[in-house]
Amino acid sequence: MNHRSEVAGKASVSPAVKGTAFSILGAISVSHLLNDMIQSLILAIYPLLRNEFSLSFSQIGLITLTYQLTASMLQPLIGLYTDKHPQPYSLPIGMGFTLSGLLLLSVANSFPLVLLAAALVGTGSSVFHPESSRVARMASGGRHGLAQSLFQVGGNFGSAMGPLLAALIIAPYGQGNVAWFSLAALLAIVVLLQVSKWYKMQQRATKSSAAASHNVKTLPRCTVIFSLTILLVLIFSKYFYLTSLSSYYTFYLMHKFGVSVQNAQFHLFAFLLAVAAGTIIGGPIGDKIGRKYVIWGSILGVAPFTLVLPYASLYWTGVLTVIIGIILASAFSAILVYAQELIPGKVGMVSGLFFGFAFGMGGLGAAILGYVADLTSIELVYQICAFLPLLGILTALLPNIEDKSS
Repeated sequence: MNHRSEVAGKASVSPAVKGTAFSILGAISVSHLLNDMIQSLILAIYPLLRNEFSLSFSQIGLITLTYQLTASMLQPLIGLYTDKHPQPYSLPIGMGFTLSGLLLLSVANSFPLVLLAAALVGTGSSVFHPESSRVARMASGGRHGLAQSLFQVGGNFGSAMGPLLAALIIAPYGQGNVAWFSLAALLAIVVLLQVSKWYKMQQRATKSSAAASHNVKTLPRCTVIFSLTILLVLIFSKYFYLTSLSSYYTFYLMHKFGVSVQNAQFHLFAFLLAVAAGTIIGGPIGDKIGRKYVIWGSILGVAPFTLVLPYASLYWTGVLTVIIGIILASAFSAILVYAQELIPGKVGMVSGLFFGFAFGMGGLGAAILGYVADLTSIELVYQICAFLPLLGILTALLPNIEDKSS
């Protein structure tokens, strides 16, 4: 079983890539930073949109649901298609959708237009993530966990910067200042054009590598399906909980502790920065000790802190959310690479499935938790979500597919 995984991992590395291509990983990580910084602006300006359009928590959840569903539904299909027909220049094209949504959001004067802007940003994300994850694996030189962490940490830093920039640039001056962030989208398009040129050069070697990986023996189909189901349940627990913080943390702090909008956004920035730190830690550790152990420790290990959070003071709420962000975020790189190694040769499809499912669970979580908050209280949301990490116990059912000594 270990031998199969090792051969599959080697087969998935493009023979044209000698060692880890850090320049490409850096470029795709910067692009991810810019992409997710733009996307996080939607979450960060929720208090502003709520006041501007007199929105309920349910309507705020609907914005997130619209963005997340458009970001999730297309990703597996795009990944499956590009596994067979690579599209190097889809990366800057996808960023073009994000740019369009950003500009529309800056001038939207009704709730339906806000939803349309969110849908455009989500569509851009559905194109960006499967293909950029493929590029990260192509450039990994066999260090798949490290490559995915470097790629994803860019997105996490971007997500952390969004609320901070919203507090400094948008909140004091209004919705129209969202348009200034179109410069970031244009910069991302320029960077992605260079990545696409490299991707196109690797395309022939990637096709040969993919063809070779189809000849590699894999685990039995029932084992693969069962393992993927477990991983998706873990993604559900992780992203439902993360959504409770990314979408409603500012409202929770303002309601429970009476802090200002800007103060709450600074707290959100600290949490998202912790998520970024956790992401960069998870991949390399998974390469060293095995991804299953990282998944186990990340999801189940965060449960004691989530269970205490609803009863903490403002100071300890800030401390606990940083700890939660670091621990919980370390799982995704490990989960994604573990899944890619379960199905060799289907990097795009697997990446699209897991990124898409993560976004979908985030969107569904936002809508459900917003509804619960409207019916009861925002505090009850955190009391319910505190138990989700206990699903991490299911990690024990995953097969050991890795040679941790390699």
